[in-house]
Amino acid sequence: MNNSDKPTVLILCTGNSCRSHMAEGVLRSVAGDLLDVQSAGSKPAGYVHPLAVKVMAEIGIDIAQHRSKHLEEFLKGEVHTVITVCGNADQVCPIFPGQVNRHHWGFVDPAKAVGTEQEQLVVFRKVRDEIQRVFAAYGAGWKDSSKR
Repeated sequence: MNNSDKPTVLILCTGNSCRSHMAEGVLRSVAGDLLDVQSAGSKPAGYVHPLAVKVMAEIGIDIAQHRSKHLEEFLKGEVHTVITVCGNADQVCPIFPGQVNRHHWGFVDPAKAVGTEQEQLVVFRKVRDEIQRVFAAYGAGWKDSSKR
């Protein structure tokens, strides 16, 4: 819930274990001074995937203290923007109080990667890099508009 005067951006995924946390970490690093960035899931896994934590640490973003949350935690507070990062969450996404914007930017689920840890890390890094490009640009847009 938003405990500040900053608009809340809620990033939703089904499991809230990988993609939404990576996006939350990137957006906080870029525009956390302007936005209250949160993530949640429609069916939370109950943990943050250790390989997501690892690949984010590689780019200097610590998500180790994040926790997997259900989207219902955010139904009582004002949510300015909802961004879904997987198709399932996009389909079940409710309208949140105060919601102004909604975006859907889908990414492959790295939690479904198979093989050795090294092979799985390749997938996690690819998804992280895609998320970083999209959410860094989105955060930069907030930064630009705040200067006007």
